[in-house]
Amino acid sequence: MKAIYDLPAPAKLNLFLHITGRRPDGYHLLQSVFMLIDWCDTLHVELRSDGELSREDLTTPLPADDLVLRAARALQALAPGGLGAHIGVAKRIPAQAGMGGGSSDAATCLLALNRLWQLNLPLAKLEDIGLALGADVPFFLRGHNAWVEGIGEQITPIELRAADVVVVKPDQGLDTKSIFVAPDLERATTPAIISGFAACGAQGVEQMFDFGRNDLQPVAQRLCPSVTQAIEWLGAKGLKPRMTGSGSAVFAAARLQEANLSLDLSDVPQGWSVRQCRNLSVHPLAGWADSDNS
Repeated sequence: MKAIYDLPAPAKLNLFLHITGRRPDGYHLLQSVFMLIDWCDTLHVELRSDGELSREDLTTPLPADDLVLRAARALQALAPGGLGAHIGVAKRIPAQAGMGGGSSDAATCLLALNRLWQLNLPLAKLEDIGLALGADVPFFLRGHNAWVEGIGEQITPIELRAADVVVVKPDQGLDTKSIFVAPDLERATTPAIISGFAACGAQGVEQMFDFGRNDLQPVAQRLCPSVTQAIEWLGAKGLKPRMTGSGSAVFAAARLQEANLSLDLSDVPQGWSVRQCRNLSVHPLAGWADSDNS
């Protein structure tokens, strides 16, 4: 195998995000539901036999040492000498949006190189590597919508209703650290239970999206006025928006396909990215690493 092309790296949305406490080491404890959507980056990997790792930015320029290269180096440390790769990245998921784009790219890179280099490492080993890169990487490696707890490492697969969703990324981004260090951040939300979320989801798509809240949103709106503007823009279209993750992207359920409708996007503010998406029941690369291998 010399190359693998057109590898998807899907974004995720946090349907809700509760901060339930804080560990002595400063890490925040959270609860969330991560939902995969069909807004994807694309990676292409080609084998290099000189042991070098290189990256080509096919769309948006990326930082010199991004999560893709860091993931590749971490996996290369477990590979035979002489194996390298050239990785092309077509970046479409906005940065600093709370959509997990960088973590998804890293997960797709690990899955692809594990196959390209014929390492046959089990999923559990890739997850160990991924967790050292970022808390969201194991979620993308597992490839299923999930109830997530702890600091993001406790992942329980769940089934979600098919849904249309409108995602808006305003011109401003948000730095995650600036939100989590804010003194006014809510850090003591009463823990929810997975059966409570499942009961809401059983009632319908709207109820599934209405569950809980995003505890980071009030701080984010204070730090980034564009979050409020995006929320108001979707609200004016009759939708019920909420920020995803640590922002600044916001989203709302929109029953478009079943009603054969499309959203009027003629008034999108300059510099914003708006996309009508569908959720995914499973990651396109699910099963690329053997969960039973030892």
